[in-house]
Order: sequence, then structure tokens, then C-alpha cells
Amino acid sequence: FVIGLVFGGGLGFAIAAGNGVTFDGHDHADPSAHGGAMDHAAMGHGSDHEMMHDTPIDLPAANAPTVAMELTDDPMAGHNLHIITSNFAYAPQQASLAHAPGEGHAHVYINGEKLGRVYGPWLHIASLPKGEVTVEVTLNSNDHRPLSVNGTAISASTTLTVD
Repeated sequence: FVIGLVFGGGLGFAIAAGNGVTFDGHDHADPSAHGGAMDHAAMGHGSDHEMMHDTPIDLPAANAPTVAMELTDDPMAGHNLHIITSNFAYAPQQASLAHAPGEGHAHVYINGEKLGRVYGPWLHIASLPKGEVTVEVTLNSNDHRPLSVNGTAISASTTLTVD
């Protein structure tokens, strides 16, 4: 049992890391997970941390990054998400550092719940909830702020029905 946990867990983390997936330590979208209101100061995060996640970087339309996505059934199980960008470079080595134009990472949301960060164009989603499901991808700066143009988030989404 222990050997299975060690190798199985390690393999899972290796697969996630190979696909550029990280899982944040807390969910900003769910205040109930923290006993009500989000208290970033109590969690060791200052107001700068909250600002990073909540304050978009509004970019000029000329040469702004774009994002599109393709979501296909995986022949074995789950779905494969292909994130297609232009004027944008994934920069995992710059994660949590200062904003640099044209680089950063993506966030993937399932029905509005953040699945995690993505540092590359492909992600395998092992399972989706049953029923109507919306998958959304947003582009974010190195310092985690969402990117936008004219106040509109740079994002792509699709809705599908999962049996």
C-alpha cells in the first residue's frame, strides 16, 4: 500500500509537472474554504498578493496577446485541452516575479472553479463533472494578474455536456 502511494503519487506529480500544471495552496474564489472572508494578512499574504489576483493589467489592443482553445476527448479517458496563444510566451521560470510584457501563464477554470495554473499549451483533464460544463482559460502575467484589453479579460471558453 505504502509503495503504491509513493510511486503512484510521485507519478501523478511528475505527469502534472510535465504538463506545466501547478495547484495553488488556496482558492481565492472560495472564501468559505477560509472560514468566511479571505484574510490574506492572516495567511501571510499582504495586500499586494490580493492586488495581484484581482487587479487586471489592461493592455493596448495593438499586439496584445490572444488566446483560443480546443477541447477534445482523450481516447483513453478525460479530455485534452490545447491552449493556443499569440503574442504570448509561457514563462514558468518567472512565476511570481514582476510583470513582463508578453509573458506569463494561463489559468484554467472548470465551471468557474480554478483548476490550476498552466505553463504550456497542453493540459490533460482527467475528468469533468457530469452535465453542462464550462471550461475557461485566462492569460495572466508573471505576477498572477489577469491580462485584459479595453477592460475585457483575455480569455477563451467552451461549454460541453459530459455524460
